[in-house]
Amino acid sequence: MKNVLKLLTFMVKEELTRKEALAIILIVATPLGYRRMHSMTNSTPYSESKDDIVRRLKKIEGQVKGIQRMVESDKYCVDVLIQVAAVRAALNRVGTIVFEHHSRGCMRNAVENNNQEAAIEELIGVLAKFIK
Repeated sequence: MKNVLKLLTFMVKEELTRKEALAIILIVATPLGYRRMHSMTNSTPYSESKDDIVRRLKKIEGQVKGIQRMVESDKYCVDVLIQVAAVRAALNRVGTIVFEHHSRGCMRNAVENNNQEAAIEELIGVLAKFIK
């Protein structure tokens, strides 16, 4: 019910036409509609950790640039591989943080709105892509 109120508020606030509102309702009614509804609220479960995530990503960006400089200056292979492993570990940590927030936020929301099956299917798909 909470999502329906959010949707109605969004539609009124954005002054949508009847056709646009119907299109949104059809999208939200799809199995993964709860995710689309969530994206319309401009809020993510990881919002509270956004600064930490951005800080980590900037550090990773610096590490990747460092690896590029290492390759350009013909540094020892083992040293390059160690840095690649460090970047991979840092990226995995960022992904884990986002995944954790998704599991605690989006999944909880889906369960509260009786979208458990769709949420579980999405979670399985995301996890499969994440661990590749």
